[in-house]
Order: sequence, then structure tokens, then C-alpha cells
Amino acid sequence: MKLRQSLFLLLFAVLFLPHLSVGQRSAAEYFEEGNNKARASDFAGALQAYSVVVSINADHAPSYFNRGLAKANLKDHRGAILDYDRAIEINPKEALYYQSRGVSKSMQDDYRAAIQDYTRSIELSPEDAKSYYNRGVSYAKLENHRSAMVDLDKALALDPADVAALYARGNCKQHLHEYAGSLADFSRVIEISPKRAGAYAGRGNAKIELNDFQGASADFTKAIELSPNESNYYDKRGFAKNKIEDYQGAISDYDKTLQLEPENYKAYYGRGFSKSKLNDQRGAIADLTKAIELKNTYVSDPKKIQYTGPINKGILDELRNQVKEHIKIDDLTSERSEAYYIRGLSKSKSGDSKGALLDISTAVELNPTYSVAYFSRGLIKSSIGDQMGAVLDFSSSIKLKSNFPEAYYIRGIIKHSLGEVNEGCLDLSKSGELGYMASYKVISTYCN
Repeated sequence: MKLRQSLFLLLFAVLFLPHLSVGQRSAAEYFEEGNNKARASDFAGALQAYSVVVSINADHAPSYFNRGLAKANLKDHRGAILDYDRAIEINPKEALYYQSRGVSKSMQDDYRAAIQDYTRSIELSPEDAKSYYNRGVSYAKLENHRSAMVDLDKALALDPADVAALYARGNCKQHLHEYAGSLADFSRVIEISPKRAGAYAGRGNAKIELNDFQGASADFTKAIELSPNESNYYDKRGFAKNKIEDYQGAISDYDKTLQLEPENYKAYYGRGFSKSKLNDQRGAIADLTKAIELKNTYVSDPKKIQYTGPINKGILDELRNQVKEHIKIDDLTSERSEAYYIRGLSKSKSGDSKGALLDISTAVELNPTYSVAYFSRGLIKSSIGDQMGAVLDFSSSIKLKSNFPEAYYIRGIIKHSLGEVNEGCLDLSKSGELGYMASYKVISTYCN
């Protein structure tokens, strides 16, 4: 079930132009440039253009909103929420602002807060089917399927041919064990949009629950034709074939499932069952043993379980090492801090991390406002595993130079690696806002 939000809110003519003075014409041009870039899917460029507008007019809600949309399209939902917050602060009566903020909150799995936003959007625009749909999806994510059904029914009353709402309602009905109703919703989806593999799979699931295993097998066959690399479809068809005693056909499906997903323990279970029925007891035992042992915390040695976040030490090192330091020569002051700093960098590049830290620390002592020295020392500390010390140095660097995107970037990935995921992703968002585009690739991979 996917959420929806509009790509643009083009209120320039209404909210911007009447307030422009001669000195603000460039702001209008930047706003239109942002809109044009967003239309062309250049969201990074749009973001930068809207940033210029808000730097000129800090109370222009549409620019904050549109910048939020650009960030959302770059998968920076935390950053988007901050912009939506500001847009709502300026103009609390625009329903779309709440709806879009709800979408970004939902993308961060904050469904309760999202529901509050969708509710406010509905209060302001009670005939907008999208907000009912989005709120229904959020209720479903919280396993409140009855409330979800109410909203999805309303969305479909406003737009009876809404395929996404029909699909979502079909899923909700399955959770509520209303399988006949689920089958009807998925059948309607197929009538309107016959190329949706998920609809055939959903109807196949309903038919399994209604004991129509032959029909379920046929639906999963159609789903596989449309999406041949979806392992779950083969697994489900294998289950249906086991039910109609087509054990050899089931084995073929489970073979394909395991080819696509080698650690699918359910597929080993189903194939083991099929082999047992075909009197291949040795093969059945091997498969069922796999089914018992794979990803089973009940039989694992707790001492061997490793709990590591998505940004582990190896990934952190790789991401950090991709950052280029922009070192420029400065005038040598009487304290000679610049010489200590450059010598420290040379020692670091020569592999002498200890000597490098001593020199750069001396540079910082001699010049406590040396932002790039704190930054470089943070890089070295991180490389030798002193992540907390590195975070302190990057924080010092940012305090001295608030528009230092690389410092936000590396502090962000370190915080993320230390388990402070939200704070880390906010740092990455700020880095991207300041123009360091590599942040959005990390956000897309690790912050959603």
C-alpha cells in the first residue's frame, strides 16, 4: 500500500507576486526556477532554488513546502518534515501541507503522528479522497484494520475506481478474515488494472483461505507471468500445489523460491513436506532440518549473534574515506598553527595517526577557532575508532563554521553508526541542504 502526495503546490501567483518589491524580483525567478526543475525531476536543483527564496523571504510558505517536496523526492523525509513544519507555522490553513507532512512521517514509520496530520487535512478539506486513503493505510500499518476500513470505504465512496484504495481494502479484509470481500476487491482491481501482479497474488491468498487451491494456483501463475522474480509467488503456488497433491509441481516451485531467496526457511519446509510425500525421506530430512535451523533464534547460540546496525564499521570507513578535504594555504601566523596543521595532515597521509593527532591538536590549542583543523582531527579519530571523540570535533567544527556540509555529513554517518539514527539522518539532511549531494544517496539507503 503506497502513500500519495502531490508533487507541487504552485501558489506563486497568489502568494508571492503581490508582495514583491523591485529588489525581490530575483526571488520570484528562483521560485519559478525551482518549480521548473522539480517538474523536470531535478529535485536537488529545485531544493537549492527554493533555499535561495527562503533566504530572501523567510515567511514564504510555498517555498518551504515545495522544498519539502523536493527533499521527500530525494527520500530525505526528516528534512522534508522540518520544511513542512515551517510552512504550516506560516500558513496553518493549507490542507496539502498536513497531508504531505503525514506522508513523510509515514515514510519514517511514525504512523500515529501521520494520522494526526491526515486528520487535520481532512478537517480542512473533507472531500479529498487521498487523505482518507493515506490515513487508512496508516491505521492498517498500526494493525487497526477496522479504522482503516472506515477510511478506505470513505475514499472509495469519493472515488469508486481508486485502484490503490481497493487494493488496500482487499488487504485489510484479509487481516480481518473477510476473505470473500477481499476476493471481490482484488477482482475489481484486476478488472480496472489487469497488469497488477500483486492483485492476482492477493486474490490467490484469499482463494487459499477459501480452500480454492486450484483457483489460487491459477492466480499465482498469472502473478508469476507478470512478476517472474517474486519469490513469494512461487512459495505460495507451491503451497497450493501441495494442497492439491501435486507434489512434484510443488517441488519445482520451491526450487525456484530458493533460487531467488536461498534462506527462505518456509520454502525448505514446503519442499521437505513434498519430498516426504514422494518418499524421498533423506531429502525431506535435509530440507526440514534447514527449515528448523535457518534464522531460528530458538536454536541459535546467543553468543554468536551479532547486533550491528546498517552502517557498520566497514561501511562507515568507506563513506568517510570518500569525503575529500579541501585544503588551502593560509597565511602563517606567529603561533605557527597552520604549519602544525599541514604537518599533521602529512603525518596522517604517511600512516602516522598518533603524530598527526599531536600536531593537529597543537594547531587547535594555538588557534581555538581553527574549524578545518577540528574537522581533520575528527576524520583521524574516526579512522582509528574513536567515534565519540570524532563527533565532538565535528560538532566544534560546525559551531565555528555553521555552513560546513562535510562536517554535518560525517557527523551524521557516525551518529547513525552509533545507533543515533534520527539525529544522524537529520545531520545528513542538513548536509544535503547545504549542497553536499552525496548525503542524499546515504539518506536513500540508510534513513528510510
